[in-house]
Amino acid sequence: MKRHLLGLLMMMTGLPALAQSNYDYTQLSTEQLDRGVVAVRQADGRVFVSWRTLKSDPKGMAFDVYRNGEKLNQQPLTKGGTWFIDENPVENAVYKVESGTRKEESDLASTFRLQTSVGYLTIPLQKPDNMHTANDATVADVDGDGQYEIILKWDPWNSHDNSHDGMTGPTLLDCYRLSGEILWRIDLGKNIRSGAHYTPFIVYDLDGDGRAELMVKTADGTRDALGTVIGDSTADYRNAAGRILEGPEYISIFNGLTGAVMDTKPYVPERGDVNDWGDNRGNRSERYLAAVGYFGSRKWKEEGGKRKENSSSLNPSAVFCRGYYTRTVLAAWDWDGRELKQRWVFDTNDPQWASYAGQGNHNLRVADVDGDGLDEITYGSMAVDHDGRGLYNTGMGHGDAIHLIADEKDGRLYIWDCHENKRDGSDLRDAKTGEVIFQVKSNTDVGRCMAADIDPRNPGVEMWSIDSRGVRNMKGEVLEDINQRSLSINFGIWWDGDLLRELLDRSAVSKYDWENNRVVTLQQLDGQFNNGTKQNPCLSADILGDWREEILIRNRESTELRLYVSTIPTDYRIDCLMQDIPYRLSVATENVGYNQPPEMGIVLKAR
Repeated sequence: MKRHLLGLLMMMTGLPALAQSNYDYTQLSTEQLDRGVVAVRQADGRVFVSWRTLKSDPKGMAFDVYRNGEKLNQQPLTKGGTWFIDENPVENAVYKVESGTRKEESDLASTFRLQTSVGYLTIPLQKPDNMHTANDATVADVDGDGQYEIILKWDPWNSHDNSHDGMTGPTLLDCYRLSGEILWRIDLGKNIRSGAHYTPFIVYDLDGDGRAELMVKTADGTRDALGTVIGDSTADYRNAAGRILEGPEYISIFNGLTGAVMDTKPYVPERGDVNDWGDNRGNRSERYLAAVGYFGSRKWKEEGGKRKENSSSLNPSAVFCRGYYTRTVLAAWDWDGRELKQRWVFDTNDPQWASYAGQGNHNLRVADVDGDGLDEITYGSMAVDHDGRGLYNTGMGHGDAIHLIADEKDGRLYIWDCHENKRDGSDLRDAKTGEVIFQVKSNTDVGRCMAADIDPRNPGVEMWSIDSRGVRNMKGEVLEDINQRSLSINFGIWWDGDLLRELLDRSAVSKYDWENNRVVTLQQLDGQFNNGTKQNPCLSADILGDWREEILIRNRESTELRLYVSTIPTDYRIDCLMQDIPYRLSVATENVGYNQPPEMGIVLKAR
């Protein structure tokens, strides 16, 4: 009620309604990142070195770059982007970046040993066998040293979409350091079917101890990295069609550093009668999503030998979901370091949320859309508030892609969504209220849509879909100067150093050349993208170096990952994107369903 009164008051006074995030970063339990130094060989033989700017850094902070202990820059680096080019590199070079303006800088500094590869970093993999390929990935700091590790999903050769019958091999999860050192491997077992919709995994620091945990759906026969088996190791619930329509289901949390299972609870909701989800063969009942967000969970502390909630600190919660074509259930879980506890459950079988059934996408977005400092979940055409209650429902139904937009004009958050019902096409709506700003109806299945700021002539973000009949601005107007046919509809990426976003699709980074109304290729990637026609990288995110995003892909043999780093100089010094909460949360959910690019909760701006 308070939120609605505040919105009404702002409308009466002519002020924009609250939408931009109101996170209190002093309360949130977040990652403590180091400088993220990276050094990459260029084709011309020089070495490009870059590093992070952190939110806590003062404006104009001075940096010095060292190679094997020798300072390379003559004057402190105080302006422009956080990068440096080593004109005369040497073999076995180790680079380090320091700042003399803060006492604690030694705790943030990191070193990086130069590799022989050109344009990317090589991360060796321990391929389990010739039947698995490297698939989706995420990053998290599992040991608390300020550097990210990679958590990688292995898909068997016979993985299947939910709509297809067939036996599958087991899904595996590995954790690697950037050096290629493997920390652990978890085998989800025969009773977790393999495919794009079965195994969303969340890796995040859920108890605020500085080290990330892994949460994932498990079943009888799941084996942790230490050999502990969950449930009955001999159980096999697969039917003749290779589907798993019976047997217990669990949600488990694993130690991010060791891969050891720490707690297991029954999965919520249980499968029950498969027919209740929309069919009798486990297509719709086995559609899973997952997310992480700040919903009000308090950090636990020890006091007088007892554990109690600390009201001054907020921990994130994990959300695991089932269903989006018909019945839809979202269950939020807290981890206090000892036990998984259910926070809330949103279920469209509850009569008050019955109209929310059938509104989910193959993906979701998490951000504070109403300005109360806590996160909401945009679940396709509807949204769930931080307390597990329905926020709004447009009734436009299921879709394949969804984008979060921060508007530079008013700071509000918006959702650009597309729909498969051959009716509602694509729409832009207010992320807080669901109010539709504009809609492009369509009698076709609009399976893909994209949103990115690609043209400086038009204020704000540009939007298009496979049937938007042109590229649209925030008012819904068609931008006649942009050739939509030349634009991919897959991933956005910040790559070349300006504040516009580039496009990532089918092993290439491309840029819309607005002066000549064409698309040009900036970077061709040597490797393999995933998930068939979806053509996703294993991950794209601001993993290390300056604020530009990296691209993690596999080689064709799945014997190594290749982390591509932009070596294009930039004039802009921008805070590490991972320190923007909605961006970090979207990286954590990038592996979920049909992968979507990470997106900011604020407009990208230089310091």
